[in-house]
Amino acid sequence: MLAAAPLLAAAAYDATRVLEAAAVRGPKVTEQAQALVQLIERSGTQDELQRLRDINDFFNRRIAFQEDAVTWGVPDYWASPLESLEKRAGDCEDYAIAKYFSLTATGVPTAKLRLVYVRARLGGQSLAHMVLAYYAQPSAEPLILDNLRPEVLPASQRADLTPVFSFNTEGLWQGTGQVTAGNPLARLSMWREVVAKVKAEGFL
Repeated sequence: MLAAAPLLAAAAYDATRVLEAAAVRGPKVTEQAQALVQLIERSGTQDELQRLRDINDFFNRRIAFQEDAVTWGVPDYWASPLESLEKRAGDCEDYAIAKYFSLTATGVPTAKLRLVYVRARLGGQSLAHMVLAYYAQPSAEPLILDNLRPEVLPASQRADLTPVFSFNTEGLWQGTGQVTAGNPLARLSMWREVVAKVKAEGFL
């Protein structure tokens, strides 16, 4: 099985709360949030693969890559989707987080999605990086959503990525396997903090 016993209640996406939270951040964020809410609503008539492509494109096009030190003035910060849309900038974690919660809002089960910490080979270097993985079935080859590559690609076509560990709101795993490594909300303080922010924004 991909997922351990759920650690959170089922997702409770609320478009009204998302737009209310966006309005507090100003008209530009409201505009971005309205576009996202409309995309999520349209997804109801689409298969999951199309949802992956649409959400992946949405954030890859609207968020510019920028280190947390520049965006937030701290070495590492995990932003909520609305925070990323407000800044119009983020690093790899922020892309993956925004895509994860937007896809769960479309109805993709959390058990099919994992945020994956990887080592990425880029320009002769091995860099810490995060992507989002989608599993159509528990034993299926995952599809990778990434800000480094615009296409949603099977993991076998991303030989530049080496998984370290993966997690979602239901569990934490070594690599991308089935060996559980504890409660992600207990083990990953930054994940716990971003989940709280996302709940307040209406995505969860």
